[in-house]
Formats: sequence, structure tokens, C-alpha cells
Amino acid sequence: MIEDYDARHHRFDACFNFRDIGGYAAADGQQVRWGLYYRAGRQDRMTDHDIERLASLGIRTQIDLRKSDEVTDQGRGPLERLGAEYCNLPVIPDGGIDQLARLVGDTGISGRRYLGYLEFGPDVWLAMFELFADAKRHPILIHCTAGKDRTGVSTAFLLSVLGVHRTIIEADYLLTNRDVSRQVDFIERYVGLPEGMDRADMQRAAGVPENAMSDFLDGLESRWGGAIGYLEHIGVTQAQMQAVREAFLVR
Repeated sequence: MIEDYDARHHRFDACFNFRDIGGYAAADGQQVRWGLYYRAGRQDRMTDHDIERLASLGIRTQIDLRKSDEVTDQGRGPLERLGAEYCNLPVIPDGGIDQLARLVGDTGISGRRYLGYLEFGPDVWLAMFELFADAKRHPILIHCTAGKDRTGVSTAFLLSVLGVHRTIIEADYLLTNRDVSRQVDFIERYVGLPEGMDRADMQRAAGVPENAMSDFLDGLESRWGGAIGYLEHIGVTQAQMQAVREAFLVR
């Protein structure tokens, strides 16, 4: 489905799942601009060479979707030192892991779990779309720890507003699995696998399942008529969505 992975994937030495969403076909014969929106995992382990390459991307805004304890444990990474504005928008609030488990059960990574993110309220998504709509804040890097779940849901919302077809949204989500082996190699060599986990366990934990994004989008469709219906429901305006399209799309 997506044949230009090598063009959109930024192969940093010590940061994984870092890629551009540019080039995807969108509404009305347009496409997503390259170099405006990057999705990634944590950046705090980046090498000096990585940081030099990161600086060349000119990122103006870092949207960090992690909880405060993750930020404290891992650090914010180098982007602030490179001049980017830091915005912490935790998709799962402090204490939210237990609440999420009560809401959706022990599902692991799943579309049901992703739908559970929405139960924490609209503030994160509203703030996110304010940033997406403000072209002066671009280019943007959006990330969580692994760059796959919270980042995947956020990216699906943006691509939906841009009129990218659902099949591409699902395929973009699954690109995470293309960088898993490299990430596990790094963890095994420099960090050590978590206690009780072997390499196969780590591979599964670092990747994403085939149906999770599809199930998430199905859930949005069933309850709100789709991703745009949900965003309208929580108060993202038509003017904001139009500003997002004007910023991110090109003919």
C-alpha cells in the first residue's frame, strides 16, 4: 500500500519510528505537504549525529503526548535546545492507566483501548488542533514514547481531516512495524530487555496489531459518524479544519 517507506522514514541511530506523513493523496486531488508533520518515538537517546540531522528539519513545535512520569523518566529530548516550542498534551492523564483498564479491560493494544483515550475528555484534541491550524507552528513533531499508539490516534485524526483515505491511514499506522526489529536491536544492545521478556515478547510490545486502527476508526464511525464527526462533536470548528487543510495540503 505505501511503497515509499524509505523516503518518509528518518533512520536515526537512537530514535525510532520517526517518519514524515507527506505525500499522501488527500481530498480534491491534493496531497499532504512534505516536511510539516513528523511522527516519532522518544528522542532522548539521540546521538550527536542524530541531533545534527534533527536540527536540519527545522521543527518549530514539539507535541509530547506522554504522561508526566514518562517525561520525568525519559526527559524531553533535544528539540527545545534546537529552538522548538515544547507542548505537553498527555493523551492519558496521570493516573489514567488504571482508569483506562477499568474502562476497556485488559485488551492490550487495540482499537477499543484507543477509543478509551477519548473518555479522558476533549481538551488534548482541542489544543492539538489549535496547533495544527496555526501554520506559524509548523513544522511539527508529535510523539509519545514509542510513537505508535497515542501518536497513531492523533495522526489518524489529522489525516482524516485532510481527506486522506482510510486505507492509507491504516497503512500509515502499520508502518510502525517496519522499524521494530531495529528498535529491539538497540534495546537489547544498549538497555537490556525488560525482566521477564525475551526478544519475541519485545517485538510484539514494540509493534502494533493489524486490526487496531481499523477497529478504532470503526468505533468512531459507529458512534460519531467518523473521525470528523467526533472532532465536530467536541468543538473543533469548521474554520479550524479549513485552516488545517490550507496549511498541510498542496496540489
